[in-house]
Parts: sequence; structure tokens; C-alpha cells
Amino acid sequence: MQKNKNKKSSKKTRMQYAIFAVVGLILYVTGWHTEVIGFVQRGVLATGLMNPDVEEIAEKREQTNTQDKSQASNLQKVDYNLDFIDAAGNRRSLKEFKGKVIFLNFWATWCPPCVAEMPSINSLHEEMGDEVAFVLLSFDKDFEKAKAFDKRKGYNLPIFAPAGKLPSMFQSSALPTTYVIDAEGNLALTHTGMADYSDPKFKKFLESLK
Repeated sequence: MQKNKNKKSSKKTRMQYAIFAVVGLILYVTGWHTEVIGFVQRGVLATGLMNPDVEEIAEKREQTNTQDKSQASNLQKVDYNLDFIDAAGNRRSLKEFKGKVIFLNFWATWCPPCVAEMPSINSLHEEMGDEVAFVLLSFDKDFEKAKAFDKRKGYNLPIFAPAGKLPSMFQSSALPTTYVIDAEGNLALTHTGMADYSDPKFKKFLESLK
């Protein structure tokens, strides 16, 4: 009798694994695995543990600004020679946004952490889009996928595709990667990995860069 119970238990376990495998395969084939993983990762973002320490960054910048001019040169100047294509097919350049605070984000629709942080970027854009220049650079092989994703989510974000070689300072090997450039043309922040950009501390940090 015990032997029969073990057989039934073993059969049930195999069936469960089979169901998980089928569901996983369906998610992968349809592309929904990225969405599901991204959704789960939003729970991690909610903890704030993945966010850049903008308070520490702001403090270091303040220390640099109060030092003499020879020390101020420690701030890294941005290479604005970054060209991209907008959703309408027009060639654009980072140079257009000189004098403004710039939020530059590298992402792709197949990247779960990118999908996870996108709602927070959308929230930030809705609140600060008139004050900050947003450039969301998609690294999808097919730019149409990025445009379709933006439309399906109802974001209406300023998304672009690379239009040439990236300047060396922006050649990141990870997605997502976010760069923040201050109004003076200095690289204020580089953050590799996802983050919750709707955090009030981050908004305050952007405001301090004008």
C-alpha cells in the first residue's frame, strides 16, 4: 500500500514539473516570460535596495563644487556626440539637449529588469518631462518592437534607436544602464541595473542638477 502511495506521489510530482515546463515554454515562445519576470522584479524595486545612493552622490558633488577650480575638473564632461533615431524615423542628437538635465536610459524589450523599472521611468517622465530631457535608447534589433511595447503599455515615452557608434563613455555592457547629465554638461550619475526612479529622493536629485 505504501508502495502505491509513493508511485502516485511520484507521478503527481512529474505531472507538476511537466505543467511548469509547458507554461515556461509557452511564456518563452510568446515572449511573455520577460513581462512575468519583470513583474516579479518590481517587488524587489519596491524595497529601494536597487536604487542609486543619490544623497551620497549629491554630497560628493557639493564637496567638489566648494573646492578650488583645479579640483572642479574632476567632474567628467559628457561627450554629446551621441546620435539616435526617433520613433518617427528622424535623426536626432544628444547635442539638442545641451543646457538641460538629461535622463539617458539604455534598455530593451527582452530585458526583464528594463521592463521592471519602466513604470517608474514613465512616472518620472510624466512628472518631470518638461524640466528634464528624457532619452530612452532601445537596443532591440527591431526598433518596431520597442515602439509597439511603448504603445501597448500606454507610456508615450521618448524612445530612440542608436544611429551609429556610441561614445566610449556610454559603451555599457549591461542593460539597463542609466546616465544622468547635469545642466553644465557633467556626468552626474551612472547606474547599472534597475532602479525605482519614481523615488522622491531621485526627483530631488534631478532638481538639484539644473
